[in-house]
Amino acid sequence: MRRAAVVYNPTKVPDVAGMTTRVETFMSRAGWAQPLWMETTQDDPGIGMCERAIHEECDVVFVCGGDGTVMAAVTALAGCGVPLAILPAGTGNLLARNLDLPLDDEDAALRIGIEGRTRHIDVGAVEDRKFAVMAGLGFDAAMMRDAPEGLKKVVGWPAYVVSAMKHLRDRGIPVTITVDDHEPLERRVRTVVVGNVGKLQGGIPLLPDAEPDDGLLDVVVLAPRHAFDWARLAGRVVRRARVPDRAMERFRVRHVVIEAAQPQPRQLDGDLIADATTMDIRVDPGALLVRVPPVGG
Repeated sequence: MRRAAVVYNPTKVPDVAGMTTRVETFMSRAGWAQPLWMETTQDDPGIGMCERAIHEECDVVFVCGGDGTVMAAVTALAGCGVPLAILPAGTGNLLARNLDLPLDDEDAALRIGIEGRTRHIDVGAVEDRKFAVMAGLGFDAAMMRDAPEGLKKVVGWPAYVVSAMKHLRDRGIPVTITVDDHEPLERRVRTVVVGNVGKLQGGIPLLPDAEPDDGLLDVVVLAPRHAFDWARLAGRVVRRARVPDRAMERFRVRHVVIEAAQPQPRQLDGDLIADATTMDIRVDPGALLVRVPPVGG
């Protein structure tokens, strides 16, 4: 019999017992064996659990726990040939949103996991981690770091807007950006975001040309100098404007290195990683298998 693994973050799942009953009933009716259940821990957000699922020869790994848990699964599953399926939980669910996966229909997510199409998507590689959505240095990571946890639980992603307002007046960051093999660019920025897909929370199209399976990463460099620049940039992003702008540059890359003089906050797929002066990011084309709805489904 085929068998799934379920890797879940207990802090993001309000009713673990209820979910267990529903998932096991679903699998039994589908003719699958009972799942291998694995709970993430504070020390391991999911990498070791996914590695065990690979060792146990599970046919698919369901991940339930928000963006941090999904990122850990991406790191473990990229290049291994075992597909990832998503049971959304937590605040962001950015990969699910960008792949048009159901966010509030557990049965539909389970059906896609065992019957859906397997899509090969790219991942970005940073140090020993992989990401499938976006990586960032500067403002965006600081915004995620300082979003109030209590407010996130109550209102979800709009809590990041509250945090963003605190950082609108932060000083620019001098950086050197090296795109592929081109000459380094010197910039003073507020943030640099490198994405495999294009949509932020709320469906905001920060990187409108990004495709998860084109073998490239999309880079946006934001350098607003004052509140008016921020407002203008927000309008440009929402309108998907592509006219050149001194406060927003975009690149398409296979490899990008971002270097700052001082350590800066950094994030991968909405999950904070250690502050550092550098982000060295490469694309790993088609490395991750993800279960998505069938064509026309």
